[in-house]
Amino acid sequence: MSRVLLLLVAGALVNNVVLSRFLGLCSFVGVSKKKDTSVGMGGAVIFVITLATILCAVVYACILKPLGIDYLQTIVFILLVASLVQFIEMFMKKNIPSLHAALGIFLPLITTNCAVLGVALDNVQKEYNFIEGLAWGVGTALGYTIAIVILASIRERIEGNDIPKYFQGMPMVLITSTLMAIAFTGFSGMVSL
Repeated sequence: MSRVLLLLVAGALVNNVVLSRFLGLCSFVGVSKKKDTSVGMGGAVIFVITLATILCAVVYACILKPLGIDYLQTIVFILLVASLVQFIEMFMKKNIPSLHAALGIFLPLITTNCAVLGVALDNVQKEYNFIEGLAWGVGTALGYTIAIVILASIRERIEGNDIPKYFQGMPMVLITSTLMAIAFTGFSGMVSL
């Protein structure tokens, strides 16, 4: 049980998918303008990474590995993630239209979020069992959510400030992200796996 908790904390803080591994940067920078939208994106990422982790683990353990075609894992995982996101979007559009409208463009954006694929590949490469892989996936998704909400909060706070012309917009976002990454390195000695 302690290993599962360590994987959860390591995924969220120590090895933050955005700030230490630099996966999922496009949606991290693009969707972090407002705190509300970043919370929505974070929730969608948590949901999709959790389901993708489960689905990829089952397909890998039950199909790819027994048939000796585990070298196809990257292609299969990409197809699984894209299919999963499309299925979830169709389901939500038909059965939960209010939630589908609230998430808007965030759900299709997750299809191209490399953090989702990164978690599935991590679980295989690090040979996590099902529970450990699920903890790693949920921790990684929580870490993504923490990072994007913090960045959105900072961006909202500095929006009305007097910033030199050449630092306005994307340069300030990148500087802020860099400072966040430096701050998150403080967690690096917290957990060792």
